[in-house]
Amino acid sequence: MTEGLKLDSHHRHTLGKVFEHPLTHNLQWHDLLSLLEAVAEVSEGKDGRYKVRLGVETETFDVPRGKDVTEQQIIDIRRMLRNAGITPEGLEAH
Repeated sequence: MTEGLKLDSHHRHTLGKVFEHPLTHNLQWHDLLSLLEAVAEVSEGKDGRYKVRLGVETETFDVPRGKDVTEQQIIDIRRMLRNAGITPEGLEAH
């Protein structure tokens, strides 16, 4: 999946934060949404929720109340990215 994937430095930085251990607590929603829009199909519903389709997986995310995403959102997005073969290490290999 990473073949032909072009991410700018901001997206690469955000991707690195998604895969940080321990989980980061300062990842902003707009940064994550920008990354997702670069790698997945993203659509905003009338209810303000975002449907993200990446590979064979589809998840729906609520916009966080604050500016930072929740730990559970990071875990879910990390899983989706990993399952689609999009990891910081995978990008370095191409």
